[in-house]
Amino acid sequence: MQVDWVPVTRFEQNCSIHWCEATRRAAVVDPGGDLYRIQDFLEWEELTLEVVLVTHGHLDHAGGAAQLAAETGARIEGPHRGDENLVRNLDRQGRMFNLKVQSYTPDRWLEHGDRIAVGEQFLDVVHCPGHTRGHVSYVDLASRFACVGDTLFLHSIGAWEHADGNLADLVNSIRDRLFPLGDDIRFLPGHGETSTFGHERRMNPFVGDEALLRYRAGEAPMARVSDAALGGD
Repeated sequence: MQVDWVPVTRFEQNCSIHWCEATRRAAVVDPGGDLYRIQDFLEWEELTLEVVLVTHGHLDHAGGAAQLAAETGARIEGPHRGDENLVRNLDRQGRMFNLKVQSYTPDRWLEHGDRIAVGEQFLDVVHCPGHTRGHVSYVDLASRFACVGDTLFLHSIGAWEHADGNLADLVNSIRDRLFPLGDDIRFLPGHGETSTFGHERRMNPFVGDEALLRYRAGEAPMARVSDAALGGD
């Protein structure tokens, strides 16, 4: 499967396009807005959009999903039902930023372990709560590439200091569900540069191996996270 991405909206959110070379059928992950950029890419590569995917229900990631699906005939899948309230209130989120966005009900709420067909290829679903309750990541195991939304970033982690966030869940999602997939997996975060799980496991100051050791010594920057969440005894 091939992948590329374009930044969209004032939030510079990474919207990714994944496609099967054999069938030229595609998936778009997190079309937050600026749909003309996404549609121009699909047209340039002569791709047929099969499915619109959403990592979580914040407007910079999900705000354009309903419109893109309506304009292309693609289905919408995701995120996990834990974000149902966010997705159904996207229009309200938009009004907070003076943006017109549409709420939607997906064709399928996703569960951990689900697989999504894109032509003859597949994306695997990893439920990663923490930034939001229903946040999911999409992993192309064959190409060793993941779209992790606002869960993990280059040398950082997603925000949790809001009603739908939880730091312990976020750390657990990263260390127990993403890192075990393999150090070699390159990932695209919701904003900013790509990295690899291995690099973040070694170097991330919040969830890396060294951070875990510092936490156990009482020196880590995440004192509110329980020993259980960080794999403590």
